[in-house]
Amino acid sequence: MKRHPLLEVLGLICVCAVSAPRLAAEDVAYTRTEDVIYGRKFGTVLTLDVFTPKQKLNGAAVIEVVSGGWVSSHENIDASFWKGYHEEFVKRGYVVFAVVHGSQPKFTIPEAISDLNRAVRYVRHHAQDYKVDANRIGITGGSAGGHLSLMQGTAGDNGNPEAKDPIDRESSRVQAVACFFPPTDFLNYGKPGDVAIGSGLLAWLKAPFDFREFDKNTNSFVPVTDAGKILEIGRQISPITHVTSDDPPTFILHGDLDKLVPIQQAEIIVAKLKDAGVPTELMVKQGADHGWANHTKDVTHFADWFDKYLK
Repeated sequence: MKRHPLLEVLGLICVCAVSAPRLAAEDVAYTRTEDVIYGRKFGTVLTLDVFTPKQKLNGAAVIEVVSGGWVSSHENIDASFWKGYHEEFVKRGYVVFAVVHGSQPKFTIPEAISDLNRAVRYVRHHAQDYKVDANRIGITGGSAGGHLSLMQGTAGDNGNPEAKDPIDRESSRVQAVACFFPPTDFLNYGKPGDVAIGSGLLAWLKAPFDFREFDKNTNSFVPVTDAGKILEIGRQISPITHVTSDDPPTFILHGDLDKLVPIQQAEIIVAKLKDAGVPTELMVKQGADHGWANHTKDVTHFADWFDKYLK
């Protein structure tokens, strides 16, 4: 798949990125547990890394969605966009869970959404083990990670009480969202009526929108080709579709010159959340495109938001 130049600049697709050197344990204020298995699918495992403050835990959790262009990998936790992302949170006492989801081009957006639901359920089920409150979970990410964060905020569910796996009985709802420049409405992308389901502004990004469904007759997954069904899936994976009055407090930081994810995407969901009575704030980064230098410094705004609504 051809890479979009903006993703090259940001390093959101970190194929060639080199992980930063690990600091000695005594040089950091947290411990890191790598490759914790939070789920399994089709014979593979889904993992997350846990960053635990060495002291002064505040009892709340932050889920960090490691995703850009719906590409996700363990290596990306230490590279490019995500390097140092967790530090402000752990400094304030949050236990951070850096979640890796099934990555495109192998997996699609609905599958990534399912993985994040599973990750939230896992954290909630094991909250006592990590010394966090199961009812004080925030979520954060940037771009695709922001989209997935908003999907948890608007479309998380209460779990399946009849599930055999006790983790699947847990709620996947979160209590606060804070994210960078997220896609929010694939059917009205940039302006009303512009569809970006691997088309329009996202025509270069086909794989995450290559929706497939299981065909019992052939015992295989086949492409979804019906135009109406594709639009309905696009609607279901758009956070704006699911906004209700019980959604968690939501903070979005977006550049006003973003060409990849127009700021209109933030504006329309913020307006809808406010109309629903949800505490919501949009902070505009003047003159910024899709990402900017030293963006991790702006994570302090997210930490402030979580301090306000999780502590």
